[in-house]
Amino acid sequence: MEKEIKINFQTYPSYNDLPELEKTLFDKAKSVRENAYAPYSNFFVGCALLLENGEIITGSNQENAAYPSGLCAERTAIFWTSANYPDVKIKKIFVVGGPKDVLSSTPIPPCGGCRQSILEYEAKQKDEIEIYFASPDGEIIKTKSIRDLLPFSFDGSFL
Repeated sequence: MEKEIKINFQTYPSYNDLPELEKTLFDKAKSVRENAYAPYSNFFVGCALLLENGEIITGSNQENAAYPSGLCAERTAIFWTSANYPDVKIKKIFVVGGPKDVLSSTPIPPCGGCRQSILEYEAKQKDEIEIYFASPDGEIIKTKSIRDLLPFSFDGSFL
């Protein structure tokens, strides 16, 4: 029997259509993207997290010649947050990425490893995390939870 999975998401046609708080998160993610260390892929990603206490934490991808020893922007920000704010919930994640000097309007979603890490922190905090992803220019996509992007997820309940 064939079944269908539906993914719930919302789109914002451009930066100007975002609410003010999300514009702030976009701006911070886009700005920290410039700090990415990506000499091998030339793919620069920035991430901004909004914590329940109002703090905004940022991270950028960091590559390594011993590929895949680097780390994505999302995990850089999430792991630092967990180490420094272990009991504070993450409310929103904003990801802005794409090739360094190429304009693209294609929204860049979290990779599989980042999706799994975000899932772990949703489980840890027992609360969903809104995910926004975008390119530096163009449409922005929002989901209410990483489960929208990872419908057949593997978590600690399987262990």
